[in-house]
Amino acid sequence: MSAGYQLTGRMIDRNLVPAAETPLPPNFLNPEEMDRLGRFFAERRLPTVLGKAIEDYIAKKAGKEWDDPVTLERLRHAIVSQKDDYWKPSYQRGLKYSKGYSVLGYLAYHFPVYFMQTERLLAMLARDGLLRDSMTILDVGTGPGVVPLAIADFWSRLDHAKATVHSLDRSEEHIEAFMFLRERCTAKGGDVSIKPPVKTDIRDPDMAKIPGKIDLLVFSNVLNEITDATPENRANLVMRFAERLSQDGSILIVEPAEETTSTGLRVLSIHLKKRGLTIHSPCTFLWGTNCTPDRCWSFTIADSIRPTRVMETLATGNESFRYVNTDIKYSYVVLRKDKNTRESCILPSNTRALRLSQVRRHTDKRVNVIAAKMSEELGDRKTHMIRLCDGSADIPVFAVMPSYHITPENRDIIDVPYGTVLELNNVLVRYNPKYDAYNLLVSRNTRVSKIPM
Repeated sequence: MSAGYQLTGRMIDRNLVPAAETPLPPNFLNPEEMDRLGRFFAERRLPTVLGKAIEDYIAKKAGKEWDDPVTLERLRHAIVSQKDDYWKPSYQRGLKYSKGYSVLGYLAYHFPVYFMQTERLLAMLARDGLLRDSMTILDVGTGPGVVPLAIADFWSRLDHAKATVHSLDRSEEHIEAFMFLRERCTAKGGDVSIKPPVKTDIRDPDMAKIPGKIDLLVFSNVLNEITDATPENRANLVMRFAERLSQDGSILIVEPAEETTSTGLRVLSIHLKKRGLTIHSPCTFLWGTNCTPDRCWSFTIADSIRPTRVMETLATGNESFRYVNTDIKYSYVVLRKDKNTRESCILPSNTRALRLSQVRRHTDKRVNVIAAKMSEELGDRKTHMIRLCDGSADIPVFAVMPSYHITPENRDIIDVPYGTVLELNNVLVRYNPKYDAYNLLVSRNTRVSKIPM
């Protein structure tokens, strides 16, 4: 937002303050590249060559065709076991996708969604100006290579960009699967060089084997699986790798949208912010304060993928729903060493808008707020519900709007993307004792608008 911007006659009567004096991000994607990516995302399908490579690897390791009844039954058992383990409390989990059919089950069930999810995240980083024409990337805890293979596929739709991708994992079977897929799915001498993974425990890595001046550091669905680590332990691990991050590099941490795991990511984010990193997105600290993240269940979603041939075949048995995984739903944070943020403003202290930390004092009153949209739809067709955050709240706050109250003046609360900063004018504060949360009721008399940054 420019320093001269003012909200006209409503909540703000003085200029917003830029959070950082950083230049506007470059336009990384040209129109032709954007068109190619748009067509790929519209297909919602795993690349054919990758799907076939996964089938071939399953057959190679099973010693039978991938669709042999014995192979399919063992895959089903591995998938169900992994899912049952995932929903246990973190201290009881034994999540290990590192041996035998556990790796094959991961390839059949988890890999396709995580691969497409990573492509979405790379597109987000490109839109935010955080990618460049030549990059060094490190994927920590790569497993069977989801992130490096997604990077290679994403870069294949770009005209001139190049990348060198390094990765770490401690499992020999993961590395074996990764190398098989790499050989089948990436071209030698191409614009993306995927180095063989370094075999090491990420909790105690051999730092001599890790490159310097990393432009993008990725932790994808890995930190939550260190089940015996405290938030402080996880922050220490991230900061150790961040020592190798270039001054204008980015850290991307992604976790599943499950409540405990997602909330844990927000707690970790604040620990890292207090260690000196800047939260670029999706969080926006509009008042220059730190939030209380202990109950911050915040995630985003994307279009579901089409089931792979392996999923469709697994689903021909009983309880078919257990073996089809197509939903993309995740929590993420992007961190920086510099002060670069996606929404680059803070609110002056005399802004005539209520901090979300103060809504408890205004129950049953109408107020004006400025906050970021921090969830997708949490309600239903009859009643829409969206989580809000301004970086000050210690109790969850939601915008709630009955569908019959939707108007052109307030439907931005539904339509704008996750993370967008919004102005909500004339909302009614209500306390929900069942969930110890506050609802801001959006009516046909409420105006909701995106604040241009």
